[in-house]
Amino acid sequence: MSTRIYIPSDTTAKSLGADRLAMQMAVVAAERGVDIEIVRNGTRGLYWLEPLIEVDTAEGRIGFGPVKSKDLDTLFDAEFWQGKQEHPLALGLVEEIPYLKRQQRLTFSRAGVIDPLSLDDYRAHSGYQGLAKALEMSAQGIIDEVKASGLRGRGGAAFPTGIKWQTVLDAPAEQKYIVCNADEGDSGTFADRLVMECDPFMLIEGMTISGLGVGATQGYIYLRSEYPLAFETLNNAIATAYDNNLLGENILGSGRRFDLEVRMGAGAYICGEETSLLESLEGKRGLVRAKPPLPAIVGLFGKPTVVNNVLSLAAVPFILDQGAQAYAYCGMGRSRGTLPFQLAGNVKQGGLVELAFGPSLRELMFDFGGGTRNGRPLRAVQVGGPLGAYLPESQWDTALDYEAFAGEGAVLGHGGVVMFDDSVDMSEQARFSMEFCVAESCGKCTPCRIGSTRGVEVIDRIRAGENREANLELLSDLCETMVDGSLCAMGGMTPFPVQSAMKHFGEDFAQPAKTEMEVA
Repeated sequence: MSTRIYIPSDTTAKSLGADRLAMQMAVVAAERGVDIEIVRNGTRGLYWLEPLIEVDTAEGRIGFGPVKSKDLDTLFDAEFWQGKQEHPLALGLVEEIPYLKRQQRLTFSRAGVIDPLSLDDYRAHSGYQGLAKALEMSAQGIIDEVKASGLRGRGGAAFPTGIKWQTVLDAPAEQKYIVCNADEGDSGTFADRLVMECDPFMLIEGMTISGLGVGATQGYIYLRSEYPLAFETLNNAIATAYDNNLLGENILGSGRRFDLEVRMGAGAYICGEETSLLESLEGKRGLVRAKPPLPAIVGLFGKPTVVNNVLSLAAVPFILDQGAQAYAYCGMGRSRGTLPFQLAGNVKQGGLVELAFGPSLRELMFDFGGGTRNGRPLRAVQVGGPLGAYLPESQWDTALDYEAFAGEGAVLGHGGVVMFDDSVDMSEQARFSMEFCVAESCGKCTPCRIGSTRGVEVIDRIRAGENREANLELLSDLCETMVDGSLCAMGGMTPFPVQSAMKHFGEDFAQPAKTEMEVA
């Protein structure tokens, strides 16, 4: 009987040699007469251990990692395929690895466990049970369940998902749409990609339930153009769903219809803003629309539209399957359920950490991340993408909670956490924030378009020591103008990292910028 060996197939594992490893393992096994079956699963999100291979045993999956092609001979010599752990790369039972064991995986419970494109695998792990229950409920019943779960948008604004769905349900229209914002562009984020590459049927099921809830018959996944593997995986999964009567005009014989397509994004960060995304999806340039009217009332092609991001929609199958209270039981205050945090930057153990809201940022960075990769002291951390504030050590004990972060002038956003050691020049990071806005602004409103350009110039003068005090005051005024006068969050939030850098790391603005030799 052959032994199953699991080798991840997501973008990160592939970039680290997983495809070559799988091919060479098959060759070595054949040469040695070892009977194995290689299964390409998704990733567990333990990226510092990738490629992480797993051996199926009676006790559970035994992990080895990070495995390189050069390790194969010694692994086979140690008879790893029999679950023997007499090898330096042996990790024991994967489920017992502390990084994974301490998580609360609701949305990502199948990630790294199943073959992403196996419908049988998905169904064997509770897949499509949520849809089956939704088909027996009224549209209002579905929305009431989502409301009771406390699910909020997992993008930036954290708006209650059920309220958005209720608005679309109540809007009179013959045609309504579900749009998934998969234009994951925040620095240090990859949770959306993991959903789409490692558990695509979950997103398809979530969007189908959403369609049933609001009366929409057409859905679109607006996918980041830099995600070709996710594009391929999603399209293959959608084709399988159609073939198995899980999409189309008569879902599971219910007489209900929902169609789904993937559309590639325009390669612009601004298209992650929901109205700009809708413009792009309609074939236009990605310019921000004025609100009101809200997309829930006048959205795609002028019709009522649900716009949620991947993580919001991916949480829906669990909620419908296990019930609203099972989801709401996790978390704290108004932040219910879990959020998949993504550890990146200068971090020893980077990867995905799904936790119920409540632990502190410090716990996340040190208990899971293990501190910095190079061992230098941690100085600053940016949470919530390139528009999020930089947090100093005095704020690291803040609870991972939407309201707690808002109270500190920060945002959780999509859960991206980018760590910086003590060699970072925060005036340079502030400049980057303005420069990023220059490059990514849609240009529709003056505070964002002109303000960011002036911001770069003012920071350059400050870093050069030119009339520093007057220019610091000017930069402060400019930031306030952008916050108050910009049309959307692109310009309105760009000052957040600049203001936080000035407030908490003022010494970096009070001296000339460091040279590369001084940093080293």
